[in-house]
Amino acid sequence: MTTMTNHFQFPSDFVWGASTSAYQIEGAPLEDGAGPSIWQRFSQTPGMIHNGESGDIACDHYHRYRDDVQLMKKLGLKAYRFSISWSRVLPQGTGKVNEAGLAFYSNLVDELLANGIEPMVTLFHWDLPAALDDRGGWLNPEIADWFAQYATIMFTKLDGRVKSWATLNEPWVVSDGGYLHGKLAPGHRSGYEAAIAAHHMLRAHGAAVTAYRAVGQHKIGIVVNLEPKYPATDKPADVDAARRAHAYMNCQYLDPVFFGRYPTRMKDVFGLAWPEWPQQDFDLIQQPVDFIGINYYTRSVTQHDDAAWPVKASAVRQTQATYTETNWEVYSQAFTDVLLWVKERYGNPVVYITENGAAFYDPPKAEKGAVHDPLRTDYLHKHISAVRVAMEAGANIQGYCVWSLLDNLEWSLGFAKRFGIIHVNFTTLERTFKDSANYYAGVIASNGEILREVDYQADPNLSQTMILDADQ
Repeated sequence: MTTMTNHFQFPSDFVWGASTSAYQIEGAPLEDGAGPSIWQRFSQTPGMIHNGESGDIACDHYHRYRDDVQLMKKLGLKAYRFSISWSRVLPQGTGKVNEAGLAFYSNLVDELLANGIEPMVTLFHWDLPAALDDRGGWLNPEIADWFAQYATIMFTKLDGRVKSWATLNEPWVVSDGGYLHGKLAPGHRSGYEAAIAAHHMLRAHGAAVTAYRAVGQHKIGIVVNLEPKYPATDKPADVDAARRAHAYMNCQYLDPVFFGRYPTRMKDVFGLAWPEWPQQDFDLIQQPVDFIGINYYTRSVTQHDDAAWPVKASAVRQTQATYTETNWEVYSQAFTDVLLWVKERYGNPVVYITENGAAFYDPPKAEKGAVHDPLRTDYLHKHISAVRVAMEAGANIQGYCVWSLLDNLEWSLGFAKRFGIIHVNFTTLERTFKDSANYYAGVIASNGEILREVDYQADPNLSQTMILDADQ
């Protein structure tokens, strides 16, 4: 088991933050000249979101952002990671700028800076303008240019005040959920489309990085979700299934950025649906980045499954484990494992933990001004400690952002799953600090020193070894 030592200290400039995304919290998706996004459209489609809920109001952050910044200040946040609604700034996705939408983000940035909080901006967090989806969306190769044009508008307006930019958030989820399985916007179900959308997202990332180098002066990177894969048994079929799943989820979006190629097992995953792409695409994708954002929630113990397409692998539930409300296993050792895998495979890049958190049951209303969430507090303690262990082993991790600042619209799950450290009453929109928020405030105030107060050991329930090489 991995344990923390007593001599390690987080650097004095370590960035402690929290994350949100535009459609999940802002509300007012069509206000002040904004155009619809695919999520605004998806939410209006019957049967696509739990209980027919939507982001029409969400947390009403669009109108309450100043109050929310005061909550961030009370927490002691050093940084706030949020996303831009592309269609709020460019209602048609290209062309004329909506000045009111641009002003909202400019004012938010000013409010953060006035309160000593660094803005960390993500350009795309799943909410593609509907007008661009009508032109093919991520299936249209022109989208790399559209994205670069949009990115340049944001860089020109905010760079300098904003010193940390991410191009895309979790492109794997967009491709898998939005184009392969149809559970997320835009709701397509095609392996052929999933492979194309994934590639064009990476081309758009490369185009935006190129655009930033022309006008920007600070840092830009990409945010990926990583889910370590462990074979359920040592049977060759299960080991091979874990390697396919690892290539599909963990290597597909990082190998092209760092190596200028896809993992070879992508052909095994998609078969005839996997295209051959020209070298000039990889020359665009392989732009040097300043950091990698890593979102981590859980691991997957994987077995071969002929019925699971395209990966032919499925997860096995662990009987000795704790699971969250989203049916994700709590297993903090995997967080350390995957951070050290990134360190070794990609040359120890600068890493920010851009999302980490858990959905556990919270009541709809705070009782007597309090929300007790011991499971979430324990999750945060274990996972921030796992980050510390990886840093002790040399991983170049420079910041941590909890997901999420606020309870919010959890995409197709609606408001049923709460990830926030701040409780939101979705009837009154009242905000209340949960116990996990108070715990995290203590972590920030002590720069991680309170982690020493509770002994941390890696989760002992299972002992599988993470798959490290997808190409074997």
